[in-house]
Amino acid sequence: MNIILLSGGSGKRLWPLSNDIRSKQFIKLFKSADGGLESMVQRVHRQITKVDDSARVTIATSKSQVASIRNQLGDDVGVCVEPCRRDTFPAIALASAYLHDVMGVGADEPVVVCPVDPFVNDDYFEHLQMLSDLAATGDANLSLMGIEPTYPSEKYGYIIPKTADKTSAVDTFKEKPDARTAQQYIDQGALWNGGVFAYKLGYVLNRAHELIDFTDYQDLFNKYDTLTKISFDYAVVEKESQIQVLRFPGEWKDIGTWNTLTEAMSESVVGKAILNETCENVHVLNELDMPILCMGLKDVVVSASPEGILVSDKEQSSYIKPFVDAINQQVMFADKSWGNFRVLDVEENSMTIKVTLNPGQRMNYHSHEHRDETWTILSGTGRTIVDGMEQPVQAGDVITMQAGCRHTVIADTELKIMEVQLGKEINVHDKQKYELEE
Repeated sequence: MNIILLSGGSGKRLWPLSNDIRSKQFIKLFKSADGGLESMVQRVHRQITKVDDSARVTIATSKSQVASIRNQLGDDVGVCVEPCRRDTFPAIALASAYLHDVMGVGADEPVVVCPVDPFVNDDYFEHLQMLSDLAATGDANLSLMGIEPTYPSEKYGYIIPKTADKTSAVDTFKEKPDARTAQQYIDQGALWNGGVFAYKLGYVLNRAHELIDFTDYQDLFNKYDTLTKISFDYAVVEKESQIQVLRFPGEWKDIGTWNTLTEAMSESVVGKAILNETCENVHVLNELDMPILCMGLKDVVVSASPEGILVSDKEQSSYIKPFVDAINQQVMFADKSWGNFRVLDVEENSMTIKVTLNPGQRMNYHSHEHRDETWTILSGTGRTIVDGMEQPVQAGDVITMQAGCRHTVIADTELKIMEVQLGKEINVHDKQKYELEE
């Protein structure tokens, strides 16, 4: 099975655990088989490979998410990077060209596209396999998966099939309605449109060439910022007459707000927290190394991270975005391909950061023009390279770098470092990368 996972999101609705770098799909909230925690993207990838261990998974995403993907999934997935945001049709066209021109997928092979962050059981991915088989063998140009609705939702578009069979031709599509109209659609046998569909690769490539002037993947990538923003539904689905839908009757949750997220959590507390016996329907998610005590609360979510603290009625948490938009601060934590960092303190001319490098990983070889840096090794072993000179490091060692000198650190074991930055212009743009000679 060839599957494209669409990974977007700005990190606003699950603040403060998400930010501009770590979107909701990378937050580790769900219990994994080994008793630890896994993120939405890790959970979905695990479920895909459980159903089809030979599946070719490609994630279509922005450059800002690549480090998090590599950090959590390693090199097990392909990554198709959008140079900028251009909505779902350009993203799917680019990913399809990537599969064909870079990964060598044939034009007659089926491809399944779905969001990266549904909260579902394994039967969902079994239906994705069915959808792939329909695209490979059926007469329709597009095969959609329709979710059997559990209530008249105003958040989703609706697919109205021609018959009540498990697989049916599509009669019509309906935009997101009000609750009363949604109930009328459901009474007609309508299904939720969850943004899941399959096609033969050549079909979407042909549609892309009809709408965009490009030769191959690299040419499309180079002119991506000139493309019109348009959704796949408007550009392709609504103009296609040969289209069918596969019913999915299983559990399906679109986790986009704190309210829906807490409904999917198996435990009421993640991190250090105490709830007294008078708390009712309270969830706490704490990434800080300090306890949170809740007493006498009802229908409340509490979330804490280096970005801030949220205390909200669960229903009100759906309206968080404009308030978060008004908060202006730098990113305080992020996953990187080599590990992660967390900002501990910010002053006018200094910043203190705790850095963790995974075994075998290293930072880019780089320099800063406007700041000095000091690294104090807290634990682990590794090597630093400063202006070409390599030396081993271990707990207790201190390394100083003046502005302008080139430096990196390589982790032999997990390496924890306290990094102090000193300078009048401390920002993410003050960084020059270099090739490191082996």
